[in-house]
Amino acid sequence: MIELLSVALIAYLFGSFPTAIIAGKLLKKIDIREHGSGNAGATNVVRVLGWQAGLVVLLIDMFKGFIPVFWLTPILVASAENVIYFQILAAIMAIIGHIWTVFAGFKGGKGVGTAAGVFLGIAPMALSIALVFFIAIVALTRYVSLGSLVAALIFAVTLAVQKYVLLAAVPDVLMIIGVIVVVLIWFAHRENIKRLLSGTESKISFSSSK
Repeated sequence: MIELLSVALIAYLFGSFPTAIIAGKLLKKIDIREHGSGNAGATNVVRVLGWQAGLVVLLIDMFKGFIPVFWLTPILVASAENVIYFQILAAIMAIIGHIWTVFAGFKGGKGVGTAAGVFLGIAPMALSIALVFFIAIVALTRYVSLGSLVAALIFAVTLAVQKYVLLAAVPDVLMIIGVIVVVLIWFAHRENIKRLLSGTESKISFSSSK
């Protein structure tokens, strides 16, 4: 029980690190949530502070998922055969922390960057395919939200194809977390979905706002 609580708490706190908010304070002395789309994520940092700041924020957000899952959880869990289950718990808690950060009134980002860091080691093939779709959709439409939504679905579909069509060794528990992450990301993007359907969603520009 102590291991369970420790992993959950540490992963949540890692995920909660408000990277975008800190970037806004350091670079322009602003609350990033009061500018652009109002979201505390890498996309809004690109929109408000420029692509260089956005890239740094994205990389840090990825490490927020990668570090607790692949570095800290194996250290905290004594039983090697059960570590995968604790890593999956850490993955979910890190993403939840990013979306609902305790350090900023439970109002954070959309969880995409942190999810990418989580799956970088767990499911690199599915992540790579999802990333290709993300880049293609954003390049064609300039809607990062649409790219994120489609990429999340493609990730889960790729896992399913690997497991049930290609008969690859994809654990059932990984399929479960894939579905959970898709639900979390789509829930976090619920307002973006409304704007996409109404045609009022903002497009990304790779330069800082004037």
